[in-house]
Amino acid sequence: MSNSKLYKGSLNTIILKLLEENTKMYGYEITQKVKALTKGELEITEGALYPALHKLEAEGLLDVEVVKVDNRMRKYYKLTQKGTTETANRLSELESFIRNMEHLVNPKWSID
Repeated sequence: MSNSKLYKGSLNTIILKLLEENTKMYGYEITQKVKALTKGELEITEGALYPALHKLEAEGLLDVEVVKVDNRMRKYYKLTQKGTTETANRLSELESFIRNMEHLVNPKWSID
């Protein structure tokens, strides 16, 4: 996607929102969910996803659960209580940012 730079700053918030909605997910599942929700417009690479997941975990926002699936170990990520609170904060900030961008891109002219 040519606009991927616009999404880069929102990757952590995207991850947190998906985990809020889906309780727990593994990395590949996150990439596929983003791809499906954006109809292929946004594809998160492993090189971007896993450092973001590790950073969120280090910040205490995610817990990791390792489960054996088909003779493979799979890491599931889920929000901590701190992560749930931070998700709400980041979504609020993102909504405010989107509103401000909308006003800048499509200003509503009024005569005062």
